[in-house]
Amino acid sequence: MHRYASPTQEPDGFRRDIGRLADDLRPDLIVPVCEEVFHLAQAAPELGLEDILFAPSPDVLDQLHSKARFIDLCDALGLAAPNTHRLVDRADVAAVSDQSERRVFKAEYSRFGADALVGPSAARLAKVRPTLARPWVVQERIEGWEACCYAVAVAGELAVFSAYGSPWRMSGGAGYAFAPLDEAFSAQLMAIAELLAQVVGTGQFACDLIVDADNRPWLIECNPRATSGVHMFGGRRDLAHAFMRRPARPVIGRDRGRLGPAMWRYGLPMAIAQGRLADWSDERREAPDVITRGQGCAAALGAVLDTLAYSAHALIRGGGLERAMTYDIEWNGPGGVR
Repeated sequence: MHRYASPTQEPDGFRRDIGRLADDLRPDLIVPVCEEVFHLAQAAPELGLEDILFAPSPDVLDQLHSKARFIDLCDALGLAAPNTHRLVDRADVAAVSDQSERRVFKAEYSRFGADALVGPSAARLAKVRPTLARPWVVQERIEGWEACCYAVAVAGELAVFSAYGSPWRMSGGAGYAFAPLDEAFSAQLMAIAELLAQVVGTGQFACDLIVDADNRPWLIECNPRATSGVHMFGGRRDLAHAFMRRPARPVIGRDRGRLGPAMWRYGLPMAIAQGRLADWSDERREAPDVITRGQGCAAALGAVLDTLAYSAHALIRGGGLERAMTYDIEWNGPGGVR
């Protein structure tokens, strides 16, 4: 394990520490796993890491992560996406508040479903106060079920792909159980990922979609980093190999999985409240735990300890668990961090 300074709190220290680690370890490839990808991409030219950082340019990262720019990209590529507009002040919010129940409001740069308001009441909408430094977006509300896909692009071509749904989710939207979508529909999403891979160039990206009553997928946002889609590969070697070189055909992940500790911490209370105990039991029996992978409880115990540490971090920072988990690496656009 190697520690480095927080890129949001100590950006100079972060660059210094990453430069030292690169000098000491001399890696062949640096694969970011979360929001540190944004900070690494910005620091890469200064540190001479551009050739070994597995990520697209800072501008492409922003184009994907921005909930406004990503929809513009979808429109340019001819991909279905809901009407989306940027909000920079209260006047913008007031102009679209008359039919708020048909709209979704969310911060332009956010993750884990944080700050998302789906069909909000007037009282909730009154608390939305976007600024030029921290804009929001308003999106047409698409009715349907949620789907996700995860992909890896190498030199503009799709190298890795998985499409899945999350039958068990936290209130903010983050899932902790993952099931592959049927192959025909997955192929439809893979065609979308192939178009996006041409824009990404080299790097990881993942999309959230809403599938309407006509089975048409609508892209609502993108995360240019690793997501739960990696669990669909069951720890297979070919996933790692795809990062090192472009495979002859995309590596497809279709393994079912769950986060064991989360199924107990969040899933069991939800199952009791919703009368889904049988579903919960089936999920635990049929879907492997992606944390332990049948290797005993040590990894699960470590995950629980991590969660306790994150919870303490959340109390100190005054935010929720989702924010605490990425507080030190969260990204809020090219203008900086909040």
